[in-house]
Amino acid sequence: ALAFDRAGVDVLELGVPFSDPLADGLVNQLAAQRGLESGTTPPRLFETVAAIRRESQIPIVFYVYYNLMHRCGVEQFINDAARAGVDGLLVLDLPPEEADTYEQLMRNAGLCAIWLVAPTTPDERIAAIVKRGTGFIYYISREGVTGMQAKVAGNLADRVALIRKHTSLPIAIGFGISNPEQARQVAFAADGAVVGSAVVNQIAELGKSPDLVPRLEAFVKSLGDGVKGR
Repeated sequence: ALAFDRAGVDVLELGVPFSDPLADGLVNQLAAQRGLESGTTPPRLFETVAAIRRESQIPIVFYVYYNLMHRCGVEQFINDAARAGVDGLLVLDLPPEEADTYEQLMRNAGLCAIWLVAPTTPDERIAAIVKRGTGFIYYISREGVTGMQAKVAGNLADRVALIRKHTSLPIAIGFGISNPEQARQVAFAADGAVVGSAVVNQIAELGKSPDLVPRLEAFVKSLGDGVKGR
């Protein structure tokens, strides 16, 4: 986390390991499995965030499945996250139409409720989704699950323009962005690029290597340079 902060990351997204991560591709599925096997639980993640907060104020968002929150107790999870220093939640499997109680709990705790918009989301539904969002809107760049791709979708600018008609919130694009050139392409259309699987893949490949932190920091900085057009 501190390396990401030094590298200029604007928001740190932490995935909460879950046994049935339906929105994730193989890289993130394996990462979730490793996390569960090593004993990573929500309370341990809250402890990690609290430790980060003693050194850094980088904004932190949890990428989490609602099933897991439900099992922990939704109100308890939200309040514990807020106390630890989490800034927002991106919930993968909760339809906005069923989120009234969740959103009220989030407002009470002072957390941002970040919503997803998909490539197939019709215009009228985009309007309904984004008016509920706080923090930023996460646009999924392609259909399917998370994972690295050879190229980004060609219609990003048009889709982002459609979303911008309904919100003044920043728009970040994720799913499939894995290198500085792709990050640069995304930055022309949106306010941010979300890179997950490519970072997770580097962590998996480097393991406990002493080079892990410096190499990860260099990689993330290269992505930031791509976004900023350097």
